[in-house]
Amino acid sequence: MNILIIGAGGREYSIGMALKRDESVGQLYFAPGNGATDELGENIAMSDFDTLADFCETNGVDLTIVGPEAPLVEGIVDYFEARGLTIFGPSAAAAQLEGSKIFMKNFLARHNVPTAKYVETDSLEVAYQFINTLEAPIVVKADGLCGGKGVIIAQSRDEAKKASGEMLSGNSFGDAGTSIVVEEFLDGYELSVFAICDGEDYVVLPAAQDHKKLLNDDLGPNTGGMGAYAPTPLVNDEIYRKLDERVIVPTLEGMKSEGMPFKGVLFIGVMVVNDEPIILEYNVRFGDPECEELMPLLKSPASELFYKAATGDLKNINIEFYDKYVVGVVMASKDYPYKSSTPTEIIIDDIVHEELNEHAHISFAGVSRGEDGKLYATGGRVLVCVGVGDSIAEAQERAYLLVGQVHFIGKQCRTDIAYQAL
Repeated sequence: MNILIIGAGGREYSIGMALKRDESVGQLYFAPGNGATDELGENIAMSDFDTLADFCETNGVDLTIVGPEAPLVEGIVDYFEARGLTIFGPSAAAAQLEGSKIFMKNFLARHNVPTAKYVETDSLEVAYQFINTLEAPIVVKADGLCGGKGVIIAQSRDEAKKASGEMLSGNSFGDAGTSIVVEEFLDGYELSVFAICDGEDYVVLPAAQDHKKLLNDDLGPNTGGMGAYAPTPLVNDEIYRKLDERVIVPTLEGMKSEGMPFKGVLFIGVMVVNDEPIILEYNVRFGDPECEELMPLLKSPASELFYKAATGDLKNINIEFYDKYVVGVVMASKDYPYKSSTPTEIIIDDIVHEELNEHAHISFAGVSRGEDGKLYATGGRVLVCVGVGDSIAEAQERAYLLVGQVHFIGKQCRTDIAYQAL
């Protein structure tokens, strides 16, 4: 099976690593890929749907896997399927679950999926009225795609009103913020839960926990994610049962009833409050860096999972996971998340520990390959050091041992990933 992976980050690199373990996979392609994905397959410099579809037809690509949200929202799945190509991901209509926070919140309300009380509006007056009914902190969200950065947790009513005004004026997030969601703040612990769906059936992956803040102890600004671990012991069978019955099943049935059956990854942002799972948001693709921890846990062939989901055949699959724990630590560039940093060479020590060679690896993200053949840190989040172990503590130790083997000027990372579980 020849497979094309669309995207350029650590998420796509990790999917590529999982597919490389799969004996049924032939040629791997990445569009556009990054400076290290050329070690897993072939990078192709294409982005428009027409050219990509032509490439798939010409090169016998059996399956396309879409990593990031933007092409999904723009309708790449609809385009490929109209050309008779097999592609993993939701239609543009179904991708509104991430493309519009207003659509998503109203969908949850229509189908009685538990979520925080909210108002959606393009009126500053309506936003102010609702803010006055809430106690701080207060959450203000831009409606559209903002690269994971369109959420403000305001620590006072005045701060919430200011955030609302800046979004609605277009100053904060441009057109993505000209309609907003204001909602109550939920106090609990957050989980990332992923369901692979085929429109009817689904497979739930082990629950993960992401670390959004830049600094230790969850301080500093929000980022795209500074690390994650899976599975988390903060989830028990009862929470999984409630997610199945109250969230995933009504969502899939609701999407089907509204004429947009959901295929692909349903990424459920969950806040557990007094043992009750409340939905913060939906995304329609793997989280990054959660994907980097989930792929090593997949014991079954990755190609089978993605292909059967894309072709509506998950009922005929038995997916197994390793009984292990995985911790991933993001290494970011000096000025992340404030601005881009000067490219700098990445030096990785020769790894002499057999334990590290067998139970740890790097998922590359914001890297490019220079004319000298060396890897350079060029992105905000440069790479993820991933450790696998029989316990969270062992996986964490291996991840941080690997961190110590990686060097580039200005590198930064948290030193407490998985602290909640430990």
